[in-house]
Amino acid sequence: MQLQIVVCAGIVPDPLQTLEPVMGPKGPGLKNEMMLPAVLDPWAASALYEAANLVAKNSGSKIWLVSLGPKAKLQQVMMTIAQKVGFELVVIDAPANGFADAHATATALAEAIETIPNLEKSKLLVFGGWESAARGAGATLQLVGERLGIMDQFMGVDQIEFREDGAFEVLERVEGGKHQVSVCAGAPAVFGWATGNLPEPRNNPQIGMVNMRTVMPALQKAKPASLAENSVQYVSVSIPSQLRQTRVVKDKDTYAIAQELVEWMGAQ
Repeated sequence: MQLQIVVCAGIVPDPLQTLEPVMGPKGPGLKNEMMLPAVLDPWAASALYEAANLVAKNSGSKIWLVSLGPKAKLQQVMMTIAQKVGFELVVIDAPANGFADAHATATALAEAIETIPNLEKSKLLVFGGWESAARGAGATLQLVGERLGIMDQFMGVDQIEFREDGAFEVLERVEGGKHQVSVCAGAPAVFGWATGNLPEPRNNPQIGMVNMRTVMPALQKAKPASLAENSVQYVSVSIPSQLRQTRVVKDKDTYAIAQELVEWMGAQ
């Protein structure tokens, strides 16, 4: 079975850095944003690794990595990611600080996907992160699917198993640590991945060399995109306040402790 998998994956500041939101002339952003080291969004990275696993099992399949972000930052991140998984890069040169409107982002991503040559909808699977380390709007991937006319969408995916007739079984996370089992007749479909079951692939310099032949040209010819402004209004942005109140209490039952915590959180 030949698959055409498009992975929507953005970049985010390294989570080990201190992120301080500030209000700028064009709206909210991060302090010294261009100086912060970036990584591929961890949720989207899981989607990319799952896509690579499926491609390895299905001869003739291919991965496109569609990424929206500042071109200079994307180049830094691709130096690492390109050594893990084989893909063809599609770049959208645009701001990506976590405060962009999900509708504007989805529009840019969908338009970029539609420009990919020789893309067959009957073989198309759109992958991405169920959540995001940037802001976690939780709606961008679904909006991309809507704009592409793909109605079969699965969120919180941990596993996909293909059947001989081309259908696939999907495990989606639900409450209580359980999974919902769904069966889809086939492509096209959208998958918002959770953490999945795969480890991060090891760096492979040979894969990196092959990828860099197309990554650098893709970065050079990246089309700039201006995301719609003023669609979302932010009154203010700030670091969450820190509050610590400690008491040492003995011989108190678990229910009473839980009740006190609930009351304390409700008062905040």
